[in-house]
Amino acid sequence: MRYAYYPGCSLSSTGQEYDMSTKEIAEILDIELWEIPGWNCCGASSAHLTDHLLSLALPARNMAIAEKEGLDVLIPCAACYARSKAAELAVKESKEMRTAIEETIERPYEGRAKAKSILDVLANDIDIEKIKENIDTPLKGIKAACYYGCLLVRPKAVRFDDPEDPQSMDKVIQTLGGESVDWAFKTECCGASHATTKGIVGLPMIERILIAAKEAGANCVVTACPMCMNNLDMRQEQIEKEKNYLLDLPVFYITELMGLAFGVEPKELGIDRHFKDALTLVNDILEEGGRTL
Repeated sequence: MRYAYYPGCSLSSTGQEYDMSTKEIAEILDIELWEIPGWNCCGASSAHLTDHLLSLALPARNMAIAEKEGLDVLIPCAACYARSKAAELAVKESKEMRTAIEETIERPYEGRAKAKSILDVLANDIDIEKIKENIDTPLKGIKAACYYGCLLVRPKAVRFDDPEDPQSMDKVIQTLGGESVDWAFKTECCGASHATTKGIVGLPMIERILIAAKEAGANCVVTACPMCMNNLDMRQEQIEKEKNYLLDLPVFYITELMGLAFGVEPKELGIDRHFKDALTLVNDILEEGGRTL
């Protein structure tokens, strides 16, 4: 199985552990990742607030390079996935838009290269038996609040799962031997960059998600989005200090937990880089499986 790989800006900076863990599990699952040479920023939320054509042309250039190689594109970041899928659909649905995009990026793009979320690949493209046969340490003791955020399964045009009650991440966690809790905040927005620019708006949104996860009985939150990870992990201590109570909820990328179950050392997955302590829970899982940190 071979994909073009688009890490995007986050996986080269604040989300390096997502990049590390993605590459670790890809190797174990025999997924060849061909990193798109000379890839550019997809524009994320900034471009489509500025110019519609720009917001499609930026991800379309990356997709066009992958298309020339004859590959679909595996994308870990939820925002990058959403923008790249939007570009793919735009050139398929409108000849005029396809022409405008091709003139802008100065190369052909027909929409044959498909944008694929890594969660979609893990849940739907990989044979479940392939995952099971690589499990070294089942995730016993994990009670995960699977958090999809607002970009992975919405809007309807880009979705690969139920937009109201997605199950793909839950399915992966259960396959790895963990438990996923039933909760109502799976697709709530975490506030994205509002936590930085408008804390009075963003921080309560994060707090509500973390409290809902705790009340559902989760002992960790799992995500497939580097922005969500930053907010739920990095901002958690800030919320605890302001409200004078402990949330104490580790946050993981789905790829980190898969790597852990496959027997990869936590440090090789970047779990030691988290802001909120995740190693205490990891140690409990490893001890249950006869391993130590």
